Amino acid sequence: MFLSINGLAKSFGTNEVLKNIDVEVEKGEVLSIIGPSGSGKTTLLRCINALEHPDKGIFTFQDGFNLNFDNKISKQEILRLRRKSGMVFQSYNLFPHKTAFENVIEGPLIVQKRKKAEVKQLAENLLEKVGLKDKMNLYPYQLSGGQQQRVGIARALAMEPELMLFDEPTSALDPELIGEVLTVIRDLAKEDWTMVFVTHEIQFAGEVSDKVLFMDGGYIVEQGSPEEVLKSPKEKRTQQFLQRILNPS
Repeated sequence: MFLSINGLAKSFGTNEVLKNIDVEVEKGEVLSIIGPSGSGKTTLLRCINALEHPDKGIFTFQDGFNLNFDNKISKQEILRLRRKSGMVFQSYNLFPHKTAFENVIEGPLIVQKRKKAEVKQLAENLLEKVGLKDKMNLYPYQLSGGQQQRVGIARALAMEPELMLFDEPTSALDPELIGEVLTVIRDLAKEDWTMVFVTHEIQFAGEVSDKVLFMDGGYIVEQGSPEEVLKSPKEKRTQQFLQRILNPS
Protein backbone atom coordinates (compact mmCIF):
# COMPACT_ATOMS: atom_id res chain seq x y z
CA MET A 1 0.00 0.00 0.00
CA PHE A 2 1.60 3.30 -1.12
CA LEU A 3 -0.80 5.54 0.83
CA SER A 4 -3.67 4.90 3.20
CA ILE A 5 -5.95 7.76 4.30
CA ASN A 6 -8.36 7.20 7.15
CA GLY A 7 -11.07 9.44 8.60
CA LEU A 8 -10.27 12.48 6.44
CA ALA A 9 -12.55 15.44 7.12
CA LYS A 10 -12.49 19.03 5.87
CA SER A 11 -14.88 21.93 6.42
CA PHE A 12 -14.92 25.50 5.18
CA GLY A 13 -16.77 27.36 7.91
CA THR A 14 -19.99 25.44 8.49
CA ASN A 15 -19.78 23.70 5.11
CA GLU A 16 -18.59 20.10 5.54
CA VAL A 17 -16.86 19.36 2.25
CA LEU A 18 -15.28 15.99 3.16
CA LYS A 19 -16.91 13.62 5.63
CA ASN A 20 -14.93 10.73 7.07
CA ILE A 21 -13.13 9.74 3.86
CA ASP A 22 -11.14 6.50 3.67
CA VAL A 23 -8.93 6.00 0.60
CA GLU A 24 -6.14 3.60 -0.28
CA VAL A 25 -3.73 4.05 -3.17
CA GLU A 26 -1.51 1.18 -4.27
CA LYS A 27 1.98 1.72 -5.68
CA GLY A 28 1.72 2.09 -9.47
CA GLU A 29 -2.06 2.44 -9.33
CA VAL A 30 -4.17 4.95 -11.25
CA LEU A 31 -7.09 6.11 -9.10
CA SER A 32 -9.73 8.23 -10.83
CA ILE A 33 -12.14 10.34 -8.78
CA ILE A 34 -15.44 11.19 -10.44
CA GLY A 35 -18.61 12.90 -9.27
CA PRO A 36 -20.76 16.01 -9.69
CA SER A 37 -19.44 19.52 -9.16
CA GLY A 38 -19.27 20.35 -5.47
CA SER A 39 -18.92 16.73 -4.40
CA GLY A 40 -15.51 17.27 -2.77
CA LYS A 41 -13.28 15.77 -5.46
CA THR A 42 -10.84 18.66 -5.79
CA THR A 43 -10.77 19.28 -2.04
CA LEU A 44 -9.83 15.63 -1.50
CA LEU A 45 -7.02 15.94 -4.03
CA ARG A 46 -5.75 19.17 -2.46
CA CYS A 47 -5.84 17.59 1.00
CA ILE A 48 -3.59 14.76 -0.21
CA ASN A 49 -0.68 17.21 -0.50
CA ALA A 50 -1.99 19.69 2.12
CA LEU A 51 -2.73 22.53 -0.29
CA GLU A 52 -5.88 22.37 1.82
CA HIS A 53 -5.13 21.50 5.44
CA PRO A 54 -7.35 18.59 6.59
CA ASP A 55 -9.28 19.10 9.82
CA LYS A 56 -8.95 15.42 10.70
CA GLY A 57 -7.47 12.29 9.23
CA ILE A 58 -4.51 9.95 9.34
CA PHE A 59 -2.13 9.54 6.38
CA THR A 60 0.07 6.42 6.35
CA PHE A 61 2.74 5.95 3.66
CA GLN A 62 4.49 2.70 2.82
CA ASP A 63 7.86 4.20 3.76
CA GLY A 64 6.68 4.62 7.37
CA PHE A 65 5.90 8.34 7.16
CA ASN A 66 2.68 9.04 9.06
CA LEU A 67 0.65 12.20 9.58
CA ASN A 68 -2.20 12.54 12.06
CA PHE A 69 -4.15 15.73 11.30
CA ASP A 70 -6.08 15.31 14.55
CA ASN A 71 -2.87 16.68 16.09
CA LYS A 72 -0.78 19.74 15.29
CA ILE A 73 1.32 19.20 12.17
CA SER A 74 4.72 20.89 11.79
CA LYS A 75 5.84 22.84 8.72
CA GLN A 76 8.56 20.23 8.18
CA GLU A 77 5.96 17.45 8.04
CA ILE A 78 3.85 19.43 5.55
CA LEU A 79 6.92 20.00 3.36
CA ARG A 80 7.78 16.31 3.48
CA LEU A 81 4.21 15.46 2.43
CA ARG A 82 4.29 17.94 -0.46
CA ARG A 83 7.64 16.65 -1.70
CA LYS A 84 6.03 13.28 -2.30
CA SER A 85 3.62 14.57 -4.93
CA GLY A 86 3.51 16.56 -8.14
CA MET A 87 0.35 18.57 -8.83
CA VAL A 88 -1.14 19.38 -12.23
CA PHE A 89 -3.79 22.09 -11.98
CA GLN A 90 -6.87 22.90 -14.06
CA SER A 91 -5.50 26.30 -15.08
CA TYR A 92 -1.86 25.35 -15.83
CA ASN A 93 -0.37 27.79 -13.23
CA LEU A 94 2.76 28.37 -15.33
CA PHE A 95 5.05 31.33 -14.67
CA PRO A 96 4.04 33.71 -17.49
CA HIS A 97 7.44 35.44 -17.60
CA LYS A 98 9.37 32.18 -18.01
CA THR A 99 9.73 29.96 -21.09
CA ALA A 100 8.47 26.38 -21.14
CA PHE A 101 12.02 25.21 -20.42
CA GLU A 102 12.45 27.68 -17.54
CA ASN A 103 9.13 26.61 -16.05
CA VAL A 104 10.28 22.99 -15.98
CA ILE A 105 13.73 23.62 -14.46
CA GLU A 106 12.48 26.02 -11.76
CA GLY A 107 11.48 23.43 -9.15
CA PRO A 108 14.42 21.01 -9.26
CA LEU A 109 16.91 23.89 -9.57
CA ILE A 110 15.56 26.30 -6.95
CA VAL A 111 13.70 24.02 -4.53
CA GLN A 112 15.70 20.80 -4.78
CA LYS A 113 19.08 22.54 -5.40
CA ARG A 114 20.08 20.00 -8.04
CA LYS A 115 22.96 20.52 -10.45
CA LYS A 116 22.16 22.78 -13.38
CA ALA A 117 23.53 20.48 -16.08
CA GLU A 118 21.53 17.54 -14.73
CA VAL A 119 18.33 19.61 -14.49
CA LYS A 120 18.71 21.05 -17.99
CA GLN A 121 19.03 17.55 -19.45
CA LEU A 122 16.05 16.37 -17.41
CA ALA A 123 13.91 19.28 -18.64
CA GLU A 124 14.81 18.60 -22.27
CA ASN A 125 13.96 14.93 -21.85
CA LEU A 126 10.62 15.71 -20.20
CA LEU A 127 9.61 18.28 -22.79
CA GLU A 128 10.44 15.73 -25.46
CA LYS A 129 8.35 13.18 -23.54
CA VAL A 130 5.28 15.45 -23.66
CA GLY A 131 5.93 16.33 -27.32
CA LEU A 132 7.14 19.89 -26.79
CA LYS A 133 10.91 19.88 -27.22
CA ASP A 134 10.54 22.20 -30.23
CA LYS A 135 8.53 24.65 -28.09
CA MET A 136 10.91 24.80 -25.13
CA ASN A 137 11.94 28.43 -25.69
CA LEU A 138 8.39 29.75 -26.07
CA TYR A 139 6.48 31.59 -23.34
CA PRO A 140 3.07 30.41 -22.08
CA TYR A 141 1.21 33.08 -24.09
CA GLN A 142 2.76 31.61 -27.25
CA LEU A 143 1.42 28.12 -26.47
CA SER A 144 -2.06 26.65 -26.83
CA GLY A 145 -3.92 25.55 -23.72
CA GLY A 146 -3.09 21.93 -24.41
CA GLN A 147 0.58 22.75 -24.81
CA GLN A 148 0.58 24.77 -21.59
CA GLN A 149 -0.97 21.87 -19.73
CA ARG A 150 1.66 19.49 -21.12
CA VAL A 151 4.36 21.88 -19.84
CA GLY A 152 2.56 21.74 -16.49
CA ILE A 153 2.80 17.95 -16.52
CA ALA A 154 6.51 18.09 -17.42
CA ARG A 155 7.08 20.61 -14.63
CA ALA A 156 5.42 18.30 -12.08
CA LEU A 157 7.40 15.28 -13.34
CA ALA A 158 10.66 17.24 -13.04
CA MET A 159 10.36 17.08 -9.26
CA GLU A 160 10.47 13.28 -9.55
CA PRO A 161 7.50 12.80 -7.20
CA GLU A 162 6.29 9.47 -5.88
CA LEU A 163 2.69 10.46 -6.62
CA MET A 164 1.15 12.49 -9.45
CA LEU A 165 -2.04 14.44 -8.71
CA PHE A 166 -4.20 15.74 -11.57
CA ASP A 167 -7.03 18.18 -10.85
CA GLU A 168 -9.34 18.02 -13.87
CA PRO A 169 -6.40 18.71 -16.20
CA THR A 170 -8.59 19.00 -19.31
CA SER A 171 -11.46 21.09 -17.93
CA ALA A 172 -10.06 24.43 -19.17
CA LEU A 173 -9.25 23.13 -22.66
CA ASP A 174 -11.12 23.39 -25.94
CA PRO A 175 -12.48 19.96 -26.91
CA GLU A 176 -10.00 19.54 -29.77
CA LEU A 177 -7.03 20.00 -27.39
CA ILE A 178 -8.16 17.50 -24.74
CA GLY A 179 -6.80 14.47 -26.57
CA GLU A 180 -3.17 15.63 -26.56
CA VAL A 181 -3.19 15.98 -22.76
CA LEU A 182 -4.97 12.67 -22.22
CA THR A 183 -2.39 10.96 -24.44
CA VAL A 184 0.41 12.11 -22.13
CA ILE A 185 -1.49 10.90 -19.05
CA ARG A 186 -2.22 7.58 -20.75
CA ASP A 187 1.51 7.15 -21.43
CA LEU A 188 2.33 7.85 -17.78
CA ALA A 189 -0.21 5.24 -16.71
CA LYS A 190 1.58 2.67 -18.91
CA GLU A 191 4.85 3.57 -17.13
CA ASP A 192 3.32 2.59 -13.75
CA TRP A 193 3.27 6.05 -12.23
CA THR A 194 1.16 6.24 -9.10
CA MET A 195 -1.58 8.74 -9.98
CA VAL A 196 -4.75 10.23 -8.54
CA PHE A 197 -6.85 11.82 -11.23
CA VAL A 198 -9.94 14.02 -10.73
CA THR A 199 -11.85 14.09 -14.00
CA HIS A 200 -15.13 14.45 -15.86
CA GLU A 201 -13.69 12.35 -18.69
CA ILE A 202 -15.59 9.19 -17.76
CA GLN A 203 -14.59 7.13 -20.78
CA PHE A 204 -10.93 7.99 -20.27
CA ALA A 205 -11.18 7.12 -16.57
CA GLY A 206 -12.50 3.73 -17.59
CA GLU A 207 -9.56 3.19 -19.96
CA VAL A 208 -6.62 4.12 -17.73
CA SER A 209 -7.79 3.54 -14.15
CA ASP A 210 -7.12 0.60 -11.89
CA LYS A 211 -9.71 1.96 -9.46
CA VAL A 212 -12.57 4.48 -9.74
CA LEU A 213 -14.02 6.36 -6.80
CA PHE A 214 -17.40 8.10 -7.09
CA MET A 215 -18.05 11.00 -4.70
CA ASP A 216 -21.18 12.94 -3.86
CA GLY A 217 -21.97 15.33 -1.04
CA GLY A 218 -18.55 14.92 0.59
CA TYR A 219 -18.81 11.14 0.83
CA ILE A 220 -17.35 8.27 -1.14
CA VAL A 221 -20.53 6.68 -2.46
CA GLU A 222 -18.89 3.83 -4.35
CA GLN A 223 -15.43 2.61 -5.32
CA GLY A 224 -14.00 -0.33 -7.17
CA SER A 225 -12.64 -1.34 -10.56
CA PRO A 226 -13.77 0.63 -13.65
CA GLU A 227 -15.84 -2.40 -14.60
CA GLU A 228 -17.62 -2.37 -11.23
CA VAL A 229 -18.21 1.37 -10.85
CA LEU A 230 -18.67 2.53 -14.45
CA LYS A 231 -20.25 -0.52 -16.08
CA SER A 232 -22.19 -2.10 -13.19
CA PRO A 233 -22.60 0.46 -10.40
CA LYS A 234 -24.43 -0.83 -7.34
CA GLU A 235 -25.46 2.49 -5.82
CA LYS A 236 -28.48 4.34 -7.21
CA ARG A 237 -26.70 7.73 -6.94
CA THR A 238 -23.81 6.42 -9.07
CA GLN A 239 -26.27 5.08 -11.62
CA GLN A 240 -28.07 8.44 -11.84
CA PHE A 241 -24.81 10.36 -12.27
CA LEU A 242 -23.49 8.10 -15.01
CA GLN A 243 -26.84 8.12 -16.81
CA ARG A 244 -26.76 11.93 -16.94
CA ILE A 245 -23.13 12.10 -18.02
CA LEU A 246 -23.11 9.30 -20.57
CA ASN A 247 -26.64 9.69 -21.95
CA PRO A 248 -27.53 13.39 -21.72
CA SER A 249 -30.90 14.32 -23.16
